[in-house]
Amino acid sequence: MSLELAKEVLTTEAEAILRLRDKLDASFLEAVELICACPGRVVWTGMGKSGIICRKLAATMASTGTPALFLHPAEAIHGDLGMVTPEDVVVAVSNSGETEEIIRLVELLKRLGIKLIGVSSNPASSLASHADVHLCLWVDREACPHNLAPTASTTAALALGDALAMAVSVRKGFSPEDFARLHPGGRLGKRLLTVGELMHKGEQVPKVLPDTPMKDVIYEMSRKGLGVTTVQDSEGQLLGVITDGDLRRLMERHPNPLQLTAGEAMHPGGVTIPPSHLATEALRLLETRRITSVIVTDDKKRVLGVLHLHDLWGVGLF
Repeated sequence: MSLELAKEVLTTEAEAILRLRDKLDASFLEAVELICACPGRVVWTGMGKSGIICRKLAATMASTGTPALFLHPAEAIHGDLGMVTPEDVVVAVSNSGETEEIIRLVELLKRLGIKLIGVSSNPASSLASHADVHLCLWVDREACPHNLAPTASTTAALALGDALAMAVSVRKGFSPEDFARLHPGGRLGKRLLTVGELMHKGEQVPKVLPDTPMKDVIYEMSRKGLGVTTVQDSEGQLLGVITDGDLRRLMERHPNPLQLTAGEAMHPGGVTIPPSHLATEALRLLETRRITSVIVTDDKKRVLGVLHLHDLWGVGLF
C-alpha cells in the first residue's frame, strides 16, 4: 500500500509539472521581461508551504544574478512592508489566489504602485485579477490522498519559479564566471575558478634571461620553489622553460652543465594556458601532459604567471 501510494504521489506531481509545461504561454515571457527590467529586487512572498517555496526561489534567483529576497506576508502588514521599494517587483504565490494575508498585502502593494506577478491555480482569483502578470499553475488536485496538504501545487510552484529564475538568468547573460563569483566557498564555485585567480604572479614567478648562467638559474628555481623557471626576453615574452627534470637530464648527459646559459639549456616554448581558462581545464592539461606546472601567458605569449599542481590541490579540485 505504501509503495503504491508513493508511486501515485510521484505520478500526480509529475503530471502537474507536465501540465504546467504544456500550458506555458506569453504571460511567462511577460513575467521574464518585467523582472529583467526591474531596477530593484525581486520580492517573493507566500504563506505556509508556499512561503517555504518562495524562500527557496528567492535564494535561487539571488545565486543566479538577480537580487531577491523573501517577505513574509503577515509580517509585511505589520511593518516589514518597508523592505519593499517602488523599484522592486513582487512575486506572490497562493494556490487558491485567495489567501487572506496575501490579498491584504496585494492591496497595499497596488496602492504603492509596486509591480506584481501573481502565481496561483485560479485565473479568476483575486490575486490574478490584481496582478500585473498572472502565472497559472493549473493544479486541480493535490497529491495528498485527502486533497488537503499542499503537494502538487507546491511542486508546480517550485518548478515554475525555477523556470522563471533560469529564463531570467539566461536573458541577463549570467555566465559560469558570474556563478563562481557568487559561490566562492562551495565546490561548484571552486570548479569555476579561473587560472588567473589561482596562478602565481609578480615576484612569485620564476624568470631568467637567455644569457643567465646556470648557477643563477638553479638559484632562481630553488628560491621560487615551483620546480620550473621561465626564460623570458627583455619584454617579458616567453622563450622557453627549464624544469627540475631538465636539470637532472642535463646533469646526466653534459660534462659541465654549469658552463651553459639558460638559453642553451631551456626547451623552447613550454606548455601555456590563458588566464581566462577554468582551473579544471588547467588540471586536465597538467594530467594529460604529465607535468606539474603550466605557464600562464597572454595572446602575445607574454608571461603573466605560473600555475602549479599544488595550487589546484589547495582549493580542493581533487
